[in-house]
Amino acid sequence: MSAALGLKAKPIATEPADDDSDISALINRLTAEVNQIAVDKTKSIQQITNQMKMLALNALIESSRAGAQGAGFAVVAQEVRGVGQQVETIARELETQLTKRTGDLVASIDRMSQRSRGERMVDLSLNAIELIDRNLYERTCDVRWWATDSAVVDCAASPSAAAVSHASQRLGVILGAYTVYLDLWLCDLDGNVIANGRADRFRVVGQNVAHTRWFRDAKGLRSGDDYVAGDVENQPLLGNAQVATYCASVRAGGQANGALAIHFDWEPQARAIVQGVRVGDGDKARVLLVDSNFRVIAASDGQGILSERISLSLNGQRSGFYQERTGTLVAFHATPGYETYRGLGWYGVIVCGA
Repeated sequence: MSAALGLKAKPIATEPADDDSDISALINRLTAEVNQIAVDKTKSIQQITNQMKMLALNALIESSRAGAQGAGFAVVAQEVRGVGQQVETIARELETQLTKRTGDLVASIDRMSQRSRGERMVDLSLNAIELIDRNLYERTCDVRWWATDSAVVDCAASPSAAAVSHASQRLGVILGAYTVYLDLWLCDLDGNVIANGRADRFRVVGQNVAHTRWFRDAKGLRSGDDYVAGDVENQPLLGNAQVATYCASVRAGGQANGALAIHFDWEPQARAIVQGVRVGDGDKARVLLVDSNFRVIAASDGQGILSERISLSLNGQRSGFYQERTGTLVAFHATPGYETYRGLGWYGVIVCGA
């Protein structure tokens, strides 16, 4: 479980984003050309039939002048006129039907392209939430491991000045190797911070955190295998930084003597994930991670973090996509969890402009 497993992963790879749009554009162009050819040829046919009608009319006039001798010619002229009318009718029907069929084809291709785009965005949403899940699984392993460190266990059992100093030094060594954390706090059962790894930077020793949800939940842990995973929050004692806090109980002989809280440096790590999703430039996409209350906890544009709530139409689904009336495409995927980390009901979300 090395610090390199923080968020040092390569950007999420996907199929080329332009393939579907290129194919759709090609089909649209070819269909438009077919439509134009149909219109042009129909006009040509109509011009010819108009000439036939005019010739037939002139023939009728001449036959009427010829009297009885032109009667047979008049019949032929009438037939020519009727054939011209039929040809004109067929030409118009051809134009109407061909235009309708090509229009249906374009609409069908557009729907297929939109579906393909939506499914690709769902896959990218899943990739984003999976990457954060795997990362946070490592955090749950870290906190349970470090809670068994002898310096931490001894300090929780007997927080003498020497034990506190030794525990702080040990936590500082851990922080030096694991760069994804802001600080590590050792708390007693009353919620008092008795040691931390960056005492020179964060003067939190003596502060009481009994009111926090993560500490209250940590007091109820039944064994060293259990842990608490907190939602992202601004932590005032850490300069109001965005953190995700993980806790495990510190035990000696099976008895809990305190709790270890590790504060994951959320903002830069999450930003690396959402900005690493390879959406196409033409997608005008905003990549988000949102919590179970649809609060934005990471955004590729850096906007609305911990303050914006988005509206998701899930319709009872864990993943999917839909198009809003404005034409905006919204794709989402719920956290699948990873190994023993079940996730906190978060979602990966991608919002694409029209």
